[in-house]
Amino acid sequence: MLRIEILCIGKMNADYFAKGCDEYIKRAGGLANVTVTELPEEPIREKNASPLTVEKALQKEGELLVSHLRKGTRVVAMCVEGKMLSSEELAEWMQAGAVSGNGDITFIIGSSHGLSNAVKQTAALRLSMSRMTFPHQMARLVLSEQIYRALTILQGMSYHK
Repeated sequence: MLRIEILCIGKMNADYFAKGCDEYIKRAGGLANVTVTELPEEPIREKNASPLTVEKALQKEGELLVSHLRKGTRVVAMCVEGKMLSSEELAEWMQAGAVSGNGDITFIIGSSHGLSNAVKQTAALRLSMSRMTFPHQMARLVLSEQIYRALTILQGMSYHK
């Protein structure tokens, strides 16, 4: 059985996004072992933070994220410059690893500033949802739904059309 973790910086504070994520994680739970781990965002106190300040915060968040990775997990870094896949292609990627003996996947969502290069370098796949920009919490909702969709594709269920 696939073991999937969504490892993310920040908490869900919008109830409507949280409920949607919870629903898709619950549905996916019948098809794989799916968990969510939230880690704290590194505070940036400056209103118009310098690039150096942002980079230092990303570095600290990156160290925290990497320290929470399970040994041997396949890392998917969610980043705008990543590869765009269809739902079917994501399902195929997930299954290919499971067939080769590694069904352990960690999807990483960074803070509103993104992910550090150190995190991106750990990734087996850099994945982009779109060339458009989404709020952090919406990205998490979309990812939760796409994980559920990929699992239904692998099971041959009728959810995916």
